[in-house]
Amino acid sequence: MEDKLLEEIPSLDLADFRSGDPERKARFVQQLGKAYQSIGFVALKNHGLSEEQTQALYADVKSFFALPDDSKQRYENPELAGQRGYISKGKEHAKGRNTGDLKEFYHVGQEVEDHTDPIGKEYPANIWPEEVPTFQKSTFTTYRTLEAAGKDVLRAIALYLELPEDYFDDKVRNGNSILRPIHYFPIEDPDAVPADAVRAAEHGDINLITLLMGASADGLQVKRRDGKWIPITALPDQIVVNVGDMLQRLTNGVLKSTIHRVVNPAREKMNSSRYSVPFFMHPRSEMSLAALNSCVTPDNPKKEADITAGEFLNERLIELGLKKK
Repeated sequence: MEDKLLEEIPSLDLADFRSGDPERKARFVQQLGKAYQSIGFVALKNHGLSEEQTQALYADVKSFFALPDDSKQRYENPELAGQRGYISKGKEHAKGRNTGDLKEFYHVGQEVEDHTDPIGKEYPANIWPEEVPTFQKSTFTTYRTLEAAGKDVLRAIALYLELPEDYFDDKVRNGNSILRPIHYFPIEDPDAVPADAVRAAEHGDINLITLLMGASADGLQVKRRDGKWIPITALPDQIVVNVGDMLQRLTNGVLKSTIHRVVNPAREKMNSSRYSVPFFMHPRSEMSLAALNSCVTPDNPKKEADITAGEFLNERLIELGLKKK
């Protein structure tokens, strides 16, 4: 896998890791680690989300984004730097760009149920739209399911890095993770938007790992190491799981946060919607992203200065245009 350039991302089964069979578990760990060293993405089945849950979520997401703009904007609070509630059209742009992406989205964040954990004071309260009364249940059920899957993926990553299996457990407990339902809205007149505007410009994710539920249309592409863009597609029962910038930084580049984008459809299809729901798995703000000693070698010297996850997130929110300096 490492010796050839992939035309498609590997498909893995989380049931292998959860099976209790040491051989299946070890094979999953090696396949995941090798994929994350080469292309940074895998397709994952048996992640815990049922078809019924998925359908309920997408029904609620579509209902919310179908509301008039002034209704949606009732749930937008600029003081939260886009960390909860609605973020309106064109507000976010990729790092290094000024043109806003052709999307709107909604953020659902961590609910700290352990009131003895002081981290709860760092998080703003979630915002729930009154017009879609089942939105809270469907999004937060999805949040917890993907969070559980993400914890197991991180346990497999820890084993691949020859760390204790529970290395990430305390770092992501009540972590600052975000579920983001996205609506790539229809463009009735493509000539009316900036010439360089795209649904999501090329970028790497900020977080440790991203778990992406299948989108309602094609468009996601990943940049291979040779510079070629290849489409990412997953079967209906799969999610796509990729490495984020925090994990790349922690592993000193051993695991790859691969650049990806969502391209515009053909001109005649620009007037149609596209929906997707990524879960951005973040650690607690105090987690150090200093390179692991085992990932710093004479052949791979330390690349980045020490920084905490909270400091890194703050930097990136400013770069994305969601937060002012």
